[in-house]
Amino acid sequence: AGEEVGVPLSWEGTFGVPVGAGPDGCCPPGKATLYGSVTRRGLSSDGVPDIVASEGFLVGEVTKKSILISCPHENVSTKFLAPYTSFSRIHQKSITCLDISSGGGLGVSTSTDGTMKIWQAANGEIRRLLEGHVYDVNCCRFFPSGLVVLSGGMDAQLKIWSAEDASCVVTFKGHKGGILDTAIVDRGRNVLSCSRDGTARLWDCGQSSCLGTIADCGSPVNGIAVGTADSSLNLGSPENPPSEREVGTEGKILLLAREDKKLQGVGLQSRQPVFLFIGSDAFNCCTFLSSTYILAGTQDGNIYQLDVRNTNAPIQVIHRSGAPVLSLLPYRDGFIASQGN
Repeated sequence: AGEEVGVPLSWEGTFGVPVGAGPDGCCPPGKATLYGSVTRRGLSSDGVPDIVASEGFLVGEVTKKSILISCPHENVSTKFLAPYTSFSRIHQKSITCLDISSGGGLGVSTSTDGTMKIWQAANGEIRRLLEGHVYDVNCCRFFPSGLVVLSGGMDAQLKIWSAEDASCVVTFKGHKGGILDTAIVDRGRNVLSCSRDGTARLWDCGQSSCLGTIADCGSPVNGIAVGTADSSLNLGSPENPPSEREVGTEGKILLLAREDKKLQGVGLQSRQPVFLFIGSDAFNCCTFLSSTYILAGTQDGNIYQLDVRNTNAPIQVIHRSGAPVLSLLPYRDGFIASQGN
Protein backbone atom coordinates (compact mmCIF):
# COMPACT_ATOMS: atom_id res chain seq x y z
CA ALA A 1 0.00 0.00 0.00
CA GLY A 2 3.05 2.29 0.12
CA GLU A 3 4.13 4.58 -2.72
CA GLU A 4 6.70 2.06 -4.03
CA VAL A 5 5.61 -1.57 -4.09
CA GLY A 6 8.26 -4.00 -5.33
CA VAL A 7 6.42 -6.98 -6.81
CA PRO A 8 8.68 -9.60 -8.40
CA LEU A 9 6.93 -10.68 -11.58
CA SER A 10 8.80 -13.84 -12.28
CA TRP A 11 7.93 -16.01 -15.24
CA GLU A 12 9.80 -18.46 -17.37
CA GLY A 13 8.05 -18.85 -20.69
CA THR A 14 4.27 -18.85 -20.81
CA PHE A 15 1.29 -20.82 -19.57
CA GLY A 16 1.04 -24.52 -20.41
CA VAL A 17 4.01 -25.20 -22.66
CA PRO A 18 6.72 -22.57 -22.17
CA VAL A 19 8.48 -20.69 -24.95
CA GLY A 20 11.13 -22.90 -26.52
CA ALA A 21 9.95 -25.90 -24.54
CA GLY A 22 11.00 -29.43 -25.31
CA PRO A 23 8.51 -32.11 -26.42
CA ASP A 24 7.72 -32.98 -22.80
CA GLY A 25 6.57 -29.40 -22.17
CA CYS A 26 9.43 -28.66 -19.78
CA CYS A 27 11.17 -25.33 -19.75
CA PRO A 28 14.79 -25.23 -20.93
CA PRO A 29 17.20 -24.50 -18.06
CA GLY A 30 18.87 -21.12 -17.82
CA LYS A 31 16.04 -19.04 -19.30
CA ALA A 32 16.28 -15.58 -17.73
CA THR A 33 13.60 -14.54 -15.27
CA LEU A 34 12.08 -11.11 -15.85
CA TYR A 35 11.57 -8.79 -12.88
CA GLY A 36 9.60 -5.59 -12.65
CA SER A 37 8.15 -3.18 -10.14
CA VAL A 38 4.89 -1.32 -9.76
CA THR A 39 4.53 2.22 -8.43
CA ARG A 40 1.43 3.94 -7.13
CA ARG A 41 1.08 7.49 -8.45
CA GLY A 42 -2.04 8.33 -6.48
CA LEU A 43 -5.70 7.50 -5.94
CA SER A 44 -8.59 8.04 -8.31
CA SER A 45 -11.78 9.69 -7.07
CA ASP A 46 -13.40 6.29 -6.40
CA GLY A 47 -10.50 5.12 -4.23
CA VAL A 48 -8.81 2.86 -6.80
CA PRO A 49 -5.01 3.27 -6.92
CA ASP A 50 -3.40 4.69 -10.06
CA ILE A 51 -0.57 2.26 -10.79
CA VAL A 52 2.21 2.14 -13.38
CA ALA A 53 4.64 -0.71 -14.06
CA SER A 54 8.30 -0.63 -15.02
CA GLU A 55 9.49 -1.10 -18.60
CA GLY A 56 8.36 -4.28 -20.32
CA PHE A 57 5.22 -4.68 -18.22
CA LEU A 58 1.70 -3.31 -18.65
CA VAL A 59 -0.86 -2.61 -15.93
CA GLY A 60 -4.34 -3.82 -16.90
CA GLU A 61 -7.48 -3.67 -14.78
CA VAL A 62 -6.95 -2.29 -11.26
CA THR A 63 -9.56 -2.63 -8.49
CA LYS A 64 -9.33 -2.12 -4.73
CA LYS A 65 -8.57 -5.84 -4.42
CA SER A 66 -6.57 -6.78 -7.51
CA ILE A 67 -4.00 -5.65 -10.07
CA LEU A 68 -3.69 -7.29 -13.50
CA ILE A 69 -0.15 -7.11 -14.87
CA SER A 70 0.97 -8.43 -18.25
CA CYS A 71 4.26 -8.89 -20.03
CA PRO A 72 3.47 -8.49 -23.76
CA HIS A 73 6.92 -9.67 -24.85
CA GLU A 74 6.37 -13.07 -23.19
CA ASN A 75 2.59 -13.12 -23.81
CA VAL A 76 1.76 -13.80 -20.15
CA SER A 77 -0.31 -12.06 -17.51
CA THR A 78 -0.96 -12.48 -13.81
CA LYS A 79 -3.60 -11.05 -11.52
CA PHE A 80 -2.25 -10.15 -8.08
CA LEU A 81 -4.91 -10.37 -5.35
CA ALA A 82 -4.85 -8.47 -2.08
CA PRO A 83 -5.62 -10.63 0.98
CA TYR A 84 -9.09 -10.11 2.33
CA THR A 85 -7.79 -10.52 5.81
CA SER A 86 -4.46 -11.59 7.28
CA PHE A 87 -3.51 -12.99 10.67
CA SER A 88 0.04 -12.05 11.63
CA ARG A 89 -0.04 -13.11 15.29
CA ILE A 90 -0.66 -16.86 15.02
CA HIS A 91 2.95 -17.80 14.24
CA GLN A 92 6.29 -16.01 14.49
CA LYS A 93 8.00 -17.81 11.56
CA SER A 94 7.16 -19.56 8.27
CA ILE A 95 3.94 -21.57 8.16
CA THR A 96 4.66 -25.05 6.83
CA CYS A 97 1.16 -26.55 6.74
CA LEU A 98 -2.42 -25.54 7.44
CA ASP A 99 -5.94 -26.87 7.15
CA ILE A 100 -9.45 -25.52 7.73
CA SER A 101 -12.20 -27.62 9.35
CA SER A 102 -15.03 -28.86 7.12
CA GLY A 103 -17.44 -26.38 8.68
CA GLY A 104 -14.98 -23.54 8.09
CA GLY A 105 -14.89 -22.47 11.73
CA LEU A 106 -11.41 -23.55 12.80
CA GLY A 107 -7.91 -23.52 11.35
CA VAL A 108 -4.92 -25.63 12.36
CA SER A 109 -1.36 -24.76 11.36
CA THR A 110 2.26 -25.72 11.93
CA SER A 111 5.28 -23.46 11.69
CA THR A 112 9.07 -23.44 11.71
CA ASP A 113 8.67 -21.65 15.06
CA GLY A 114 8.10 -25.21 16.37
CA THR A 115 4.42 -24.80 17.27
CA MET A 116 1.10 -26.27 16.11
CA LYS A 117 -1.97 -24.19 16.88
CA ILE A 118 -5.74 -24.29 16.44
CA TRP A 119 -7.38 -20.91 15.77
CA GLN A 120 -10.68 -19.37 14.82
CA ALA A 121 -10.88 -18.91 11.05
CA ALA A 122 -13.05 -15.81 11.40
CA ASN A 123 -10.63 -13.69 13.42
CA GLY A 124 -7.37 -15.63 13.88
CA GLU A 125 -7.87 -15.93 17.64
CA ILE A 126 -5.73 -18.78 18.99
CA ARG A 127 -7.81 -21.46 20.72
CA ARG A 128 -5.41 -24.34 21.42
CA LEU A 129 -1.70 -25.09 21.44
CA LEU A 130 -0.97 -28.73 20.49
CA GLU A 131 2.23 -29.81 22.23
CA GLY A 132 3.81 -33.25 22.23
CA HIS A 133 5.89 -33.78 19.08
CA VAL A 134 9.67 -33.75 19.46
CA TYR A 135 11.31 -31.58 16.74
CA ASP A 136 9.36 -30.00 13.86
CA VAL A 137 5.76 -30.83 13.00
CA ASN A 138 5.54 -31.22 9.22
CA CYS A 139 1.85 -31.74 8.53
CA CYS A 140 -1.56 -31.27 10.11
CA ARG A 141 -5.15 -31.80 9.00
CA PHE A 142 -8.65 -31.98 10.44
CA PHE A 143 -10.70 -35.16 10.37
CA PRO A 144 -14.04 -34.72 8.52
CA SER A 145 -15.78 -34.16 11.90
CA GLY A 146 -13.73 -30.99 12.49
CA LEU A 147 -13.26 -32.04 16.12
CA VAL A 148 -10.04 -34.02 15.74
CA VAL A 149 -6.63 -33.23 14.20
CA LEU A 150 -4.05 -35.58 12.64
CA SER A 151 -0.39 -34.52 12.62
CA GLY A 152 2.97 -35.95 11.61
CA GLY A 153 6.44 -34.85 12.67
CA MET A 154 10.16 -35.20 12.16
CA ASP A 155 10.10 -37.43 15.26
CA ALA A 156 8.54 -40.16 13.00
CA GLN A 157 5.38 -40.02 15.10
CA LEU A 158 1.81 -39.64 13.89
CA LYS A 159 -0.55 -38.12 16.47
CA ILE A 160 -4.28 -37.60 16.84
CA TRP A 161 -5.48 -34.63 18.92
CA SER A 162 -8.77 -33.43 20.34
CA ALA A 163 -9.50 -29.96 18.99
CA GLU A 164 -11.72 -29.35 22.01
CA ASP A 165 -9.18 -29.82 24.84
CA ALA A 166 -5.83 -30.17 22.95
CA SER A 167 -5.19 -33.64 24.41
CA CYS A 168 -3.23 -36.15 22.32
CA VAL A 169 -5.51 -39.18 22.19
CA VAL A 170 -3.41 -41.52 20.00
CA THR A 171 0.26 -41.76 19.00
CA PHE A 172 1.30 -44.09 16.16
CA LYS A 173 4.89 -45.32 16.04
CA GLY A 174 6.48 -47.40 13.29
CA HIS A 175 8.03 -45.08 10.74
CA LYS A 176 11.84 -44.90 10.73
CA GLY A 177 12.02 -41.32 9.42
CA GLY A 178 10.17 -38.02 9.61
CA ILE A 179 6.52 -38.05 8.48
CA LEU A 180 6.00 -35.75 5.51
CA ASP A 181 2.27 -36.03 4.72
CA THR A 182 -0.96 -37.69 5.83
CA ALA A 183 -4.34 -38.62 4.36
CA ILE A 184 -7.65 -39.69 5.90
CA VAL A 185 -9.73 -42.58 4.55
CA ASP A 186 -13.46 -41.73 4.40
CA ARG A 187 -14.63 -40.59 7.85
CA GLY A 188 -11.36 -41.45 9.51
CA ARG A 189 -11.44 -44.91 11.08
CA ASN A 190 -8.26 -45.49 9.05
CA VAL A 191 -5.55 -42.93 8.23
CA LEU A 192 -2.46 -42.92 6.02
CA SER A 193 1.01 -41.46 6.39
CA CYS A 194 4.16 -41.20 4.28
CA SER A 195 7.70 -40.68 5.40
CA ARG A 196 11.31 -39.94 4.59
CA ASP A 197 11.85 -43.67 5.24
CA GLY A 198 10.29 -44.35 1.81
CA THR A 199 7.11 -46.01 3.06
CA ALA A 200 3.42 -45.22 3.15
CA ARG A 201 1.49 -46.88 6.00
CA LEU A 202 -2.15 -47.52 6.84
CA TRP A 203 -3.22 -47.14 10.49
CA ASP A 204 -6.26 -48.18 12.52
CA CYS A 205 -7.31 -45.30 14.79
CA GLY A 206 -9.51 -47.43 17.09
CA GLN A 207 -6.73 -49.82 18.11
CA SER A 208 -3.85 -47.40 17.36
CA SER A 209 -2.08 -50.06 15.31
CA CYS A 210 -0.44 -50.27 11.89
CA LEU A 211 -2.55 -52.24 9.40
CA GLY A 212 0.26 -52.51 6.90
CA THR A 213 2.80 -50.91 4.63
CA ILE A 214 0.99 -49.83 1.44
CA ALA A 215 4.20 -49.04 -0.45
CA ASP A 216 7.95 -49.19 0.13
CA CYS A 217 9.59 -46.94 -2.44
CA GLY A 218 13.23 -46.83 -1.38
CA SER A 219 13.04 -43.04 -1.69
CA PRO A 220 11.38 -40.39 0.53
CA VAL A 221 7.64 -39.97 -0.12
CA ASN A 222 6.95 -36.21 0.04
CA GLY A 223 3.19 -36.23 -0.43
CA ILE A 224 0.21 -38.57 -0.65
CA ALA A 225 -3.45 -38.37 -1.65
CA VAL A 226 -6.23 -40.96 -1.50
CA GLY A 227 -9.20 -41.03 -3.84
CA THR A 228 -11.91 -43.23 -5.30
CA ALA A 229 -10.62 -44.77 -8.52
CA ASP A 230 -12.44 -44.74 -11.84
CA SER A 231 -14.38 -48.03 -12.10
CA SER A 232 -12.54 -49.04 -15.28
CA LEU A 233 -9.18 -49.05 -13.48
CA ASN A 234 -7.75 -52.41 -12.42
CA LEU A 235 -6.55 -51.93 -8.83
CA GLY A 236 -5.32 -55.53 -8.41
CA SER A 237 -6.25 -58.04 -5.71
CA PRO A 238 -4.79 -58.32 -2.20
CA GLU A 239 -2.48 -61.27 -1.59
CA ASN A 240 -4.10 -61.81 1.80
CA PRO A 241 -7.69 -61.03 2.82
CA PRO A 242 -7.82 -57.52 4.35
CA SER A 243 -8.22 -57.13 8.11
CA GLU A 244 -11.75 -56.40 9.31
CA ARG A 245 -10.19 -53.28 10.86
CA GLU A 246 -9.68 -51.89 7.34
CA VAL A 247 -12.61 -49.60 6.65
CA GLY A 248 -13.23 -47.89 3.31
CA THR A 249 -10.07 -49.02 1.47
CA GLU A 250 -11.87 -50.90 -1.31
CA GLY A 251 -11.94 -49.15 -4.68
CA LYS A 252 -9.44 -46.51 -3.52
CA ILE A 253 -6.14 -45.53 -5.09
CA LEU A 254 -3.23 -43.97 -3.20
CA LEU A 255 -0.99 -41.44 -4.97
CA LEU A 256 2.63 -41.15 -3.87
CA ALA A 257 4.69 -38.05 -4.75
CA ARG A 258 8.25 -39.33 -4.53
CA GLU A 259 11.64 -37.68 -4.14
CA ASP A 260 13.12 -39.88 -6.93
CA LYS A 261 11.08 -37.99 -9.61
CA LYS A 262 8.35 -40.64 -9.66
CA LEU A 263 4.61 -40.31 -9.15
CA GLN A 264 3.12 -43.67 -8.24
CA GLY A 265 -0.42 -45.00 -7.96
CA VAL A 266 -1.09 -47.98 -5.67
CA GLY A 267 -4.30 -49.90 -4.99
CA LEU A 268 -5.05 -49.08 -1.34
CA GLN A 269 -6.61 -52.43 -0.48
CA SER A 270 -4.51 -54.57 -2.84
CA ARG A 271 -1.15 -52.84 -2.11
CA GLN A 272 -0.48 -53.47 -5.84
CA PRO A 273 1.14 -50.86 -8.13
CA VAL A 274 -1.32 -49.33 -10.63
CA PHE A 275 0.94 -46.88 -12.50
CA LEU A 276 4.35 -45.22 -12.32
CA PHE A 277 4.98 -41.85 -14.00
CA ILE A 278 8.44 -40.27 -14.24
CA GLY A 279 8.60 -36.48 -14.04
CA SER A 280 11.26 -33.81 -14.49
CA ASP A 281 12.26 -33.50 -10.82
CA ALA A 282 11.29 -34.60 -7.30
CA PHE A 283 7.50 -34.64 -6.78
CA ASN A 284 6.43 -32.55 -3.77
CA CYS A 285 2.63 -32.87 -3.78
CA CYS A 286 -0.33 -34.52 -5.47
CA THR A 287 -4.12 -34.36 -5.44
CA PHE A 288 -7.24 -35.71 -7.15
CA LEU A 289 -9.34 -33.45 -9.39
CA SER A 290 -11.81 -36.31 -9.99
CA SER A 291 -11.83 -40.12 -10.09
CA THR A 292 -9.92 -39.94 -13.39
CA TYR A 293 -7.84 -36.75 -13.28
CA ILE A 294 -4.94 -36.09 -10.93
CA LEU A 295 -2.39 -33.31 -10.43
CA ALA A 296 1.17 -33.43 -9.13
CA GLY A 297 3.78 -30.72 -8.63
CA THR A 298 7.57 -30.89 -8.85
CA GLN A 299 10.56 -29.17 -7.30
CA ASP A 300 11.47 -27.48 -10.62
CA GLY A 301 8.07 -25.80 -11.02
CA ASN A 302 6.08 -28.19 -13.23
CA ILE A 303 2.44 -29.09 -12.55
CA TYR A 304 1.44 -32.32 -14.30
CA GLN A 305 -2.17 -33.16 -15.06
CA LEU A 306 -2.62 -36.88 -15.70
CA ASP A 307 -5.43 -39.30 -16.50
CA VAL A 308 -5.09 -42.31 -14.14
CA ARG A 309 -6.39 -44.60 -16.92
CA ASN A 310 -3.42 -43.74 -19.14
CA THR A 311 -0.38 -42.11 -17.54
CA ASN A 312 1.97 -42.63 -20.50
CA ALA A 313 1.74 -38.94 -21.42
CA PRO A 314 0.39 -36.05 -19.33
CA ILE A 315 -2.79 -34.25 -20.42
CA GLN A 316 -0.91 -31.00 -19.81
CA VAL A 317 2.19 -29.62 -18.10
CA ILE A 318 1.81 -26.16 -16.59
CA HIS A 319 5.01 -24.20 -15.97
CA ARG A 320 4.63 -20.65 -14.64
CA SER A 321 8.06 -20.32 -13.02
CA GLY A 322 10.97 -22.46 -11.92
CA ALA A 323 9.96 -22.18 -8.26
CA PRO A 324 9.04 -25.44 -6.45
CA VAL A 325 5.35 -26.39 -6.43
CA LEU A 326 4.61 -26.83 -2.72
CA SER A 327 0.89 -27.61 -2.55
CA LEU A 328 -2.13 -28.23 -4.78
CA LEU A 329 -5.81 -27.91 -3.93
CA PRO A 330 -8.85 -28.54 -6.16
CA TYR A 331 -11.03 -25.43 -6.32
CA ARG A 332 -14.31 -25.13 -8.26
CA ASP A 333 -13.53 -26.13 -11.85
CA GLY A 334 -9.79 -25.68 -11.43
CA PHE A 335 -7.20 -25.73 -8.70
CA ILE A 336 -4.98 -23.56 -6.53
CA ALA A 337 -1.21 -24.08 -6.54
CA SER A 338 1.34 -22.56 -4.18
CA GLN A 339 4.96 -22.09 -5.26
CA GLY A 340 8.16 -21.30 -3.41
CA ASN A 341 8.59 -17.83 -4.94
